[in-house]
Amino acid sequence: MAALLRNKLEHDIVLEKPKDRSFGHFATPIAFSLAKELRKSPMVIAEEIVASFDDSEMFSAVESVKGYINFRLSEQFLDDYATWALEQDTAFGAADKTGKILLEFVSANPTGPLHIGHARGAVYGDTLLRLGRQLGYDITAEYYVNDAGNQIDLLGLSLQLEGQHSILKAEVQWPEKYYRGAYLCALAKEASVAFGNTVFTDASRQKELALWAKDRVMELIVSDLKAANIAFDSFVNESELYSDWDRVMTKMGSNVYENEGKLWIRSSEFGDEKDRVVVREDGRPTYLAGDIVYHNQKFEQGFDHYINIWGADHHGYIARVKAAVSFLGYDADKLEVLLSQMVSLLKEGKPFKMSKRAGNVILMSDIIEEIGADALRFIFASKKCDTALEFDVEALKRQDSSNPIYYVNYAHARIQTILSKSNFSRDEIMSSSLTGLHEDADGLLFEALLLPEVIDDAFHSRQVQKLTDYLKSLSARLHKFYYDHRIIGTADEKKLLKLFLVTALSLRTGLSLMGITAKNSM
Repeated sequence: MAALLRNKLEHDIVLEKPKDRSFGHFATPIAFSLAKELRKSPMVIAEEIVASFDDSEMFSAVESVKGYINFRLSEQFLDDYATWALEQDTAFGAADKTGKILLEFVSANPTGPLHIGHARGAVYGDTLLRLGRQLGYDITAEYYVNDAGNQIDLLGLSLQLEGQHSILKAEVQWPEKYYRGAYLCALAKEASVAFGNTVFTDASRQKELALWAKDRVMELIVSDLKAANIAFDSFVNESELYSDWDRVMTKMGSNVYENEGKLWIRSSEFGDEKDRVVVREDGRPTYLAGDIVYHNQKFEQGFDHYINIWGADHHGYIARVKAAVSFLGYDADKLEVLLSQMVSLLKEGKPFKMSKRAGNVILMSDIIEEIGADALRFIFASKKCDTALEFDVEALKRQDSSNPIYYVNYAHARIQTILSKSNFSRDEIMSSSLTGLHEDADGLLFEALLLPEVIDDAFHSRQVQKLTDYLKSLSARLHKFYYDHRIIGTADEKKLLKLFLVTALSLRTGLSLMGITAKNSM
């Protein structure tokens, strides 16, 4: 609807939805922004714009109020738009945007299962992916596997020590830093079968064990993601990138220099607080070195835009990576980095802990087991990603309106129940007109038809919580309408059922864009 209005005005204007519906469905302050350009008062400009809508069938009223322009959509337009939306089915909200985007998210080290911090970035990234694809963008979802460096060596050592402890029952001197958790005990049992117990005591086989464990952990990660309905188009292994190191360093030219036996990048020239080491004195590349080669590979593929979703602790890393992209000869503005804040969990108001797990993290699989994948996806997408999120797992297990995913699903299921009680066929309902509805019905219809605007705004603002906010708001309006108005057996039954079909469509489509299948019964 908003897109049609913008086309009519031939301006990319700001549209607002007045809190007082008596002012109309939309309002715009465009006359104020045009005043300087046209050298006229906003009120004069507003009157001229209003006059241009005299013959528009899209509106029942277009009014100028102190320089603002208020638009009230006509009943016939809303009915036609509702019929068209129902014909589109799950394509409702789709658009024809163009552009190729490479979206990298999660990219957790393959040294252990995903924890709740990873889960938030995973849900955010996958929801953003679904929204973008609904709008028509060609988006590739990619996972960067950090399978090189110290963390992989430490995985091999940790697994050897776990094998000595849990398989060989030997006394072990645990180092200050090592990986721990139930998954390592399970891996040790698998390794014992695959390699024999000598693999735990032979230091020369630590690397072999580490690489095997890394692959098994990636299988765990992919399994955890699948349980949350998240999948990737491609995986890129850091360990396979370094064969291209010399060529990439040549592209960097004088932006890389040697000092104190190390190789540095001049990232301070691009907003970083200081230059950064990319190769240590012993010749080992740093984590940044792998990222430089990886981003060169990304940009050589010729995408129009690149989005990275990182944990909030990587904030200081943005400047150095953008510096590298620029030094490689690419437009660093094409690289967008979004940060995902950590999650705090409560259980009955107290910090959430899983006594059945060793280690000091809460796993993504723990939470899915506790509340289900749908609740996890909804709550993890329900707040702006760069702000902290805290929620109580017990609240998300309740089967009442305090649980947001239950509340939205119940709205959709309630509509299906009402439809099942009617003697009218879907064709009869579809053929009815939505003109002549009372104010509450008009308000519900208008909100249900706003889904395309919500999808567009949520994606382009990178604020996927706008979709969850919309679904909660639409559900609240539906529930209130149900309690306030009788539907079955009334003179307007067919009209109201058509209204409910549109509402159900927006609820169902919105949930699907979050990787959630709407429930038809509860």
